[in-house]
Amino acid sequence: MKNILLFLFTVFSVPLVAQSQEHAWVYFTDKADVAISIANPTTILTQRAIDRKNAHNIPIDTRDVPVNETYITTVKNQSGIEVKAKSKWFNCVHVIGSIQDINALSGFTFVDHIDFADTNLNTRIATTDQQQFVDKNLDTQVDFTYGDSANQVEMLHVDYLHENDFTGEGMLVAIMDSGFPQVNTLTAFDRVRNNNDLVGGYNFVDRTDDYDAFTGSSHGTSVFSDMAGFLQDEFVGTAPDASYYLFRTEDVNSETPVEESYWVEAAERADSLGVDVINTSLGYQTYDNPNYSYTPSDMDGNTAFISRGGNIAVEKGILVVTSAGNSGNNSNFPVIGAPADGNVYAVGAVNQDEIYASFSSIGPSADGRIKPDGMAQGALAVIINTNGNTALSNGTSFSSPIMAGAITSFWQANPQRTNLEIMQMVRESSHLYNNPTNQMGYGIPNFQTALDDLLNTVSYEEQTVKVYPNPVSELLHIQKNNLDHLDLKIYNLLGKLVFKAEKVSEEINLASLSSGVYIAKFETENFQKSLKIIKQ
Repeated sequence: MKNILLFLFTVFSVPLVAQSQEHAWVYFTDKADVAISIANPTTILTQRAIDRKNAHNIPIDTRDVPVNETYITTVKNQSGIEVKAKSKWFNCVHVIGSIQDINALSGFTFVDHIDFADTNLNTRIATTDQQQFVDKNLDTQVDFTYGDSANQVEMLHVDYLHENDFTGEGMLVAIMDSGFPQVNTLTAFDRVRNNNDLVGGYNFVDRTDDYDAFTGSSHGTSVFSDMAGFLQDEFVGTAPDASYYLFRTEDVNSETPVEESYWVEAAERADSLGVDVINTSLGYQTYDNPNYSYTPSDMDGNTAFISRGGNIAVEKGILVVTSAGNSGNNSNFPVIGAPADGNVYAVGAVNQDEIYASFSSIGPSADGRIKPDGMAQGALAVIINTNGNTALSNGTSFSSPIMAGAITSFWQANPQRTNLEIMQMVRESSHLYNNPTNQMGYGIPNFQTALDDLLNTVSYEEQTVKVYPNPVSELLHIQKNNLDHLDLKIYNLLGKLVFKAEKVSEEINLASLSSGVYIAKFETENFQKSLKIIKQ
């Protein structure tokens, strides 16, 4: 079920997809010229993307190499097969065709396996690959009058970020949605256009380039406004000076699994462009063909194609923010949808008085992780509509971009921090961090507290920490330069403290930790550094 809510919750009656045509992912065995591509990364990634990965110690690997176009062309040329999308991260294509025609593709030596969206059609036992998830004085410089948007901005103390000149400048954001009509003409987006911060886009649904993203449903326009909109003395988005790509991945005329593939393909493009933050106010639970639909038990972060793609985006260093969903009142499926169940920052909704909105999807995830990750105003949220006026709308569709813009402006204060560090700092600033609930997760962040903590921690060039080997089996060696009395805290990806040591020596035994990915935080009185640790 797509989490699109404008003014009213509306239920549409949609006919079932013809049973003769099925959706499936065809996975390939290999890629072409992998070693050459990785050795020459500018052939597959922009320089900004390479710089972002280098800054955060993110390796360029096989998944960054494009899918073999010869394989795609061969599949396209098969009778009865339509190729709708491709994914380099998963090395696959999304196809539509009859069961017989799709199964016939397994005869090619370059096809590794085929997964049907209708899992009843799969002959292989479904398995899930383990993904590696991988002092400044504050001077008031910006004085916005927030007008109608004041409550949703000030609830998160984003005004404090703006007052200290953190408005998203220099950060790059991608928004995946159902269309962005009037963004190219409305006065509310003059600021982002005149500053050359609307840097491009793509319509993955119709396969048309940049500015055709300005067509489709107006949902994306409203979502975008909560981040980038600006009307003097009337409305201010939470990241009005960030730069944006707008990607149309949602087709509102139907609900099929190909939209998950469009989203993953857009996330891959965002990564190759060096995007820092993704916002997606979409979610998937049920489809027109019920055989493709998910169940609450599938919301484990590793079942839905889009959630697994979101996990890789996070591993690649992107901070993915997504709406939790609008099914809190649905007794059969009240929990968060995909991709909110992944290792992303999922946002639920509260009203203007900071009270849980009953429609907001709840946690935890099916595997017990705390969800949502945070809350922002989503009941009677203020947006800008396609008439260029402020209006009120309901849905986590709007709490998500309000939060995503806040995180973008916050990250601007120290872009050397990793996405995982930033997410953790935002969680720790939230009012329910020590006592999370199923309805509100960690609660409402306080970006004033988070910013003060961020800027009061000084990291000097001559003070460094390095660790090896990484991945580590047991003994982790610690190289520390000019640092005494170094303390260590290790957190899992849920933000839970799992290991603590004071005045660490040059090696530490991590045999007690389970296999997985962790954040190791090293700190002294005036130094702090976090590193990603992979435990084998």
